[in-house]
Amino acid sequence: MDTPIYPPSSHDLSNKRQKLAPENEKAFHAFSRQVFADGALPSRTKQIVAVAVAHVTQCPYCIRSHTKAALRAGVRPEELMEAIWVAAEMRAGAAYAHATIAMAAMEEAEQPSSASK
Repeated sequence: MDTPIYPPSSHDLSNKRQKLAPENEKAFHAFSRQVFADGALPSRTKQIVAVAVAHVTQCPYCIRSHTKAALRAGVRPEELMEAIWVAAEMRAGAAYAHATIAMAAMEEAEQPSSASK
């Protein structure tokens, strides 16, 4: 049987991770609670953003956990799918926009080198 690319998360692995760096774990969880608390943006909106960002960063653990959190917060599947499409467009748009770098490099390569003069 094939080994999965990403091991499934489990309470056992989570506990081991915590034991290896307990203070960092506590600080991260406190940070996460603060970030996702209602503020200028409601928690529900923050979960939609998190699902979109998780798709751009391609973190399967984040996709799963924030999708579930968003649904618990009352986000509709249609809203999540729209957010995922926004993320897809932004990722594709970034690749397209970065073509400017390749185009500049092509122009530089076409120019005679000042060292050869």
